[in-house]
Amino acid sequence: MVEPKAIERTDVTCDAAILGGTPVVSGTRIPAATIVAYLQDGYSASEIFDDFPSLPVDGIEAVESWAHRELGPMWRAAPPTKKA
Repeated sequence: MVEPKAIERTDVTCDAAILGGTPVVSGTRIPAATIVAYLQDGYSASEIFDDFPSLPVDGIEAVESWAHRELGPMWRAAPPTKKA
């Protein structure tokens, strides 16, 4: 009997070889912070997918989970962080 293949979930990853280790949506070069900024600015999922057609279907959910873990539960209310 063939075992069903597990569905891989999108996550936010860091790899020094991709954008110098900036957290990105796995399988893309889309910085998680960019999606966070879009969400904080009130963009809808549809608008985000229009601007980032390579974003996986579950990419926004992955970024929301990452932001909650890394930025805290109030991440939506916080302004995007700029690094100097």
